[in-house]
Amino acid sequence: QLQASGGGLVQAGGSLRLSCAASERTFSRQTIAWFRQAPGNEREFVAARFRGSNTYYADSVKGRFTISGDNAKNTVYLLMNSLRPEDTAVYYCAASSSIILSSVRMSRQYEYWGQGTQVTVSS
Repeated sequence: QLQASGGGLVQAGGSLRLSCAASERTFSRQTIAWFRQAPGNEREFVAARFRGSNTYYADSVKGRFTISGDNAKNTVYLLMNSLRPEDTAVYYCAASSSIILSSVRMSRQYEYWGQGTQVTVSS
């Protein structure tokens, strides 16, 4: 079970930190990812922490967003800096125990999903 939180309204250039809390005791070995979906758009990959280690980002957020984890708290964070209006979306966290590296950007490969948290960036 995943619980996403931390969304809100922020001005362009501002920052937010999203949290994804997991109840799975094997959290440290899972791949946790963030996806986002804006109205009328498909769900898109944002960032992933592969098997508790290496991190991967969409080109659109590279250098602005950072994904990190706290294994003691079973929580993954997405720190979002220099936010832009085009970052406005519902952000979802997802988890998988079996995903392979080549599929880390594919939403359909994740077995577990959080409920989503709204991020709105005003211009």
